[in-house]
Amino acid sequence: MSEVEATSPVLGTVVSVDVALGDAVRAGQQVALVESMKMHHPVRSPVSGRVTVIHLRPGQAVPAGAAVIGLDATAEPVAGRPSGAGDADGAVVDASPEIRPDLAEVLARRAAGTDAARPESVARRHDGGRRTARENVADLVDPGSLVEYGAVTIAAQRRRRPVDELIARTPADGMIGGLATVDGIQVVVVSYDYMVLAGTQGTQNHRKKDRLFELAAQLRLPVILFAEGGGGRPGDTDQLGVSGLDCLAFLLFARLSGLVPLIGITTGYCFAGNAALLGCCDVVIATEGSNIGMGGPAMIEGGGLGVHEPTAIGPLDVQWRNGVVDVAVVDEAAAVAAARSYLGLVRGGRRAAWSCPDQAALRDLVPLDRKRAYDVRAVVTGLFDTGSVLELRAGFGTGMITALARVEGRAVGVLANNPAHLGGAIDRDGADKAARFLQLCDAFDLPVITLVDTPGMMVGPDAESTALVRHCARLFVVGANVTVPMVSVVLRKSYGLGAQAMMGGSTKAPLACVAWPTGEFGGMGLEGAVRLGYRNELAAIADPAERQRVFEDMVARLYQHGSALNIASLFEIDDVIDPAETRRWLTAVLDSVPPGPPRPAKKRPNVDTW
Repeated sequence: MSEVEATSPVLGTVVSVDVALGDAVRAGQQVALVESMKMHHPVRSPVSGRVTVIHLRPGQAVPAGAAVIGLDATAEPVAGRPSGAGDADGAVVDASPEIRPDLAEVLARRAAGTDAARPESVARRHDGGRRTARENVADLVDPGSLVEYGAVTIAAQRRRRPVDELIARTPADGMIGGLATVDGIQVVVVSYDYMVLAGTQGTQNHRKKDRLFELAAQLRLPVILFAEGGGGRPGDTDQLGVSGLDCLAFLLFARLSGLVPLIGITTGYCFAGNAALLGCCDVVIATEGSNIGMGGPAMIEGGGLGVHEPTAIGPLDVQWRNGVVDVAVVDEAAAVAAARSYLGLVRGGRRAAWSCPDQAALRDLVPLDRKRAYDVRAVVTGLFDTGSVLELRAGFGTGMITALARVEGRAVGVLANNPAHLGGAIDRDGADKAARFLQLCDAFDLPVITLVDTPGMMVGPDAESTALVRHCARLFVVGANVTVPMVSVVLRKSYGLGAQAMMGGSTKAPLACVAWPTGEFGGMGLEGAVRLGYRNELAAIADPAERQRVFEDMVARLYQHGSALNIASLFEIDDVIDPAETRRWLTAVLDSVPPGPPRPAKKRPNVDTW
């Protein structure tokens, strides 16, 4: 006979002895239970055998390593616990495929928040031509990458509704959010769920946003926000306070401006608090049928401002023209694609693979006739990498083109005058659009390429009534203070203050300023310069035909004097180039810029929302 002892693994108190004298036990079987610091620790038999002695009883203190029972061993001792899982009594059993009840409860709760648990709501959503929040998130993020925060939260309405009803009707408190990757780029994704209480902002989903926005700041992650919803929710009951004005979500989200890219997407109704978050974003992407407003119908009516259908408030065509929306698309799939494109341009790094259109075609895009309008967008798409151009705010400030694009795989910002609108003159909206775009590029270290074709700032009583002086000065102030590389290419007209503003303040402000052969330069438009500078001489010519001939001769002489070749010969610009060589200039200059050190904080306090 070989005597073996089962010993206590810890200092504690015996809770139970689970065997009696003479019992046969198996190796690894629990024979007693010891409590230490409120935790129960099993005492296991090291061998198979029969109980011969019980040293301790329940309630007795036991030091670590002390014998609890003795056994007559019938097998060699085993090292450690044998393979297999212990059952409730400590016996060793095979692993079972059956889901234990605590895990089953969690899985059931999570399943309650899926689209499969809400077939009627999903059907209504699809019947309206829209996808569910979870479908949009799944389309956006890389498969399997979403780690969802607060998935089992419910609306803070336990005082007015049963918990089971809240679990069924308010999964995740109407907001899906977490960490994920999009085309390999780590992001924070947040999506209101319109199928839950009309996508309103509830107590718990405010707290979830707070958590995610803090993570975005801490980890420096872009935020992609699906903002459809009705604003604040007055029906929550389970919170302290009255006004809710101490909520942190708007503070935390606004602080992210200029720190990380903020991408907003909306479809359907987006009102009040949801619209406020959307408006904080760097880029706003909206689908057909969107309505965006700082107040919905109930708020408007409550303010005594009349009764309006939600479709009358901030429809897409209005918000497209006034500049609220940067990118207008047909549906949510296109919105997700646009968000991916924007994210890749501002955070995706340089791409090794790229292609570009035939650069020789650029030679014929600007007409020889200096008064003939042309499509500057054709220049933009022809100059930059194929398929890379993403235009922003195309419906607003139509005299100015703002876009993100790539040149040899490198992301850049593109700022171009549009000669099809006011001859390319810079008006109030164009100046605002350009100044804000420069801030965006500066905040996220995107080099800026300006394509110049402007007769200058817009003039006249009507223009001045728009506070043009201040708006145009904004373009000077922002342009002169950006720190990203800038390269200016003069396509045709380069006159006066408008041209200088397009170059950051001077032809010497960019790292390079070159012109195509069609370039022409002057302190003001040629025709205006002749009329102003030679007014008396022209007035002295009595014959109108002769006066016009002399006028045209003077304009022609000024044109030759201000031609790109002559300006370059005086080294007011860096060169006159073959349009087909433009990409070579751009890449040579940008490749010469040394990479900057990682920034410990924001480069700019924020990016203007306007």
